Amino acid sequence: MSESTRGTGTGTRRVRLTPAERRESILAAATEVFAETGYQRTKVSAIAARVGVSEPVVFQNFGTKAALYEAVLDRGVAHVCAALTEAVEGGRPVTELLAGFLEPGHMARFHSRGSLGFLFADAFTLQGEPELREAVRAAHQRFADTFAELVREGQQTGAVRRDLDPQAAAWWLLSLLHARTFRAAFMPEQQVLEGQLVAMTLDTLTGS
Repeated sequence: MSESTRGTGTGTRRVRLTPAERRESILAAATEVFAETGYQRTKVSAIAARVGVSEPVVFQNFGTKAALYEAVLDRGVAHVCAALTEAVEGGRPVTELLAGFLEPGHMARFHSRGSLGFLFADAFTLQGEPELREAVRAAHQRFADTFAELVREGQQTGAVRRDLDPQAAAWWLLSLLHARTFRAAFMPEQQVLEGQLVAMTLDTLTGS
């Protein structure tokens, strides 16, 4: 097991971490760093420093930088997909959930540097990396499957048009999310037009 320092009322003491705890601490730090600087610019040494361990400890736990990024991406996608699914299972209407998720202010925060949205946008640029190509594809497919399930749930309750193909609608929503970086760079009056895009999207889903 590895050691970590924890503060107490009387000072600092060494606490042994289990392998699972050490791995989790590295994943948490790596998520922060990758979301701040992206895969290409991130150095494993920066992640190690964030955790407070040596660089070899990171490699001992994950093998390679690519493997660590893949684990971070998988965990991040699982977190967001679970949150969306749990919201619907908890009784939140699908159209209300999507409206809140796509709301321009939320999208701006979601895609800001240091957020999971920035991490996902960065992943989209890594399709040319042989070690990451399959992980990136799998992450997007998981997102699409989750959105498709949301669409199906909306169709069952009558909130979403029944003539829509759930998978097609899911990839449309995913494309809308990924294109935000492009829109932020070139679209004039972004805040106004983003709101109109969300309204058009919801109108298309509901048929209203």
